[in-house]
Amino acid sequence: MQSYQKTITVQEDDLDELDHVNNVRYVQWMQDISKEHWMNAASEEMRSGIIWVVMTHHITYKSAAVLNDVIEMRTYIEKSRGAVCIRIVEMHNKKTNELLLRSSTEWCLLNAETYRPTRISDEIKEFFTRP
Repeated sequence: MQSYQKTITVQEDDLDELDHVNNVRYVQWMQDISKEHWMNAASEEMRSGIIWVVMTHHITYKSAAVLNDVIEMRTYIEKSRGAVCIRIVEMHNKKTNELLLRSSTEWCLLNAETYRPTRISDEIKEFFTRP
């Protein structure tokens, strides 16, 4: 599978009242890395006329991140069928390699003009699932 990785450092505005990374921030990071993967990996021609929207997020939180922790994020497409793909995002503490969270998100591919679901092309499937 083709994956995409990114490293970030926890900043003060990422924290909640418990001084842990806020759950909403994790969701934002999940969406950011997913979009970056798509924008950096897919050609302009491949992206033309289509958009992705989230249908569901399933997030399992395993450990908390705190101020100045360095987080390694990794995302990849687990599977796709019809207009829907399942994208995995994992976040680890870079220093300890401890899993912070694992998410599984259903993304639906839409026609950018009609906003109706459109089948994920074989080109996109092959591109994102090749080793």
